[in-house]
Amino acid sequence: MNTLAPLLEAFFTERLIGQRQASPHTIAAYRDTLCLLLRFVQHQTGRAPHQLTLTDLDAPLIGAFLDHLESERGVSVRTRNARLTAIRSLFHFAAYRHPEHAALIGRVLAIPSKRTDKALVTFLTDEEMNALLASPDRSTRIGRRDHALLVLALQTGLRVSELTSLNRADIELGTGGHVRVTGKGRKERITPLRQDTRAVLRAWLTERAGTTGDPLFPGPTGTRLSRDAIRRLVERHVATAATVCASLKTKDVTPHVLRHSCAMNLLRHGVDTTTIALWFGHEDARTTQIYLHADLGMKEQALARTAAPNTSPGRYRPPDQLIAFLESL
Repeated sequence: MNTLAPLLEAFFTERLIGQRQASPHTIAAYRDTLCLLLRFVQHQTGRAPHQLTLTDLDAPLIGAFLDHLESERGVSVRTRNARLTAIRSLFHFAAYRHPEHAALIGRVLAIPSKRTDKALVTFLTDEEMNALLASPDRSTRIGRRDHALLVLALQTGLRVSELTSLNRADIELGTGGHVRVTGKGRKERITPLRQDTRAVLRAWLTERAGTTGDPLFPGPTGTRLSRDAIRRLVERHVATAATVCASLKTKDVTPHVLRHSCAMNLLRHGVDTTTIALWFGHEDARTTQIYLHADLGMKEQALARTAAPNTSPGRYRPPDQLIAFLESL
């Protein structure tokens, strides 16, 4: 009996959509993973995807698929682990629907994730952020749109998916101005807006016009900007900004780097990591610790408070006032 096709259909309709109410992004990511897997299995077995059964997807074949992703498709370890997460989700559901295949399912679920190197996050300095914000040509409508988007991204730290989903109605510019978004895990949060950000958005909304349900940052045809469109937008303006700020040439600046830059800016101005976690919609406040590791300035301040070994303890005594005056000349 063919158990794979009905299982896949039930996995998406019952588990992901019906029970978990997964986001469209999650559904698309799982769909892409399983399409890649089915094409790989078809190449290995010579059987069309609709002819496959659950028993065709054993642990050695899944392992070979993961190796194929890294060695032939050139994906990173993080992407490999994300693909494995999608496969595990399917097999956890299969354990409920087909307990007779418990041994096969258990072997697949036992495939471990790979450990990854944790690089320091990339973020922009104040000089680099100013250069980036100055790069759009604000004499054009597209330039004013891009400037408003960059200002909002750097001040609020919104994810690129949150930027693409914003509508006009999500921006409140009156008393207590804020932006309202629904982030990861369908968690709704409100992020306050600075006065300068409100001024830029107020001007853009006046020019943008439209109804409350229209996208805040539309493309040329009036539809929402895609994630790729925002990535290309950022890359284009970073290239322009790099002509006046040479340090940008050494950084790979993506939309997520703008989010990191917002977090580092908050951290440098004394905002504690718990507040930053709430600001960013992090599920676990420990996620915000990555910004502590990235800030060399904070580490240098901590170093300045320490003393070298064999330093004689004692209270600081200022030098003679006359000597201090002479040494200051």
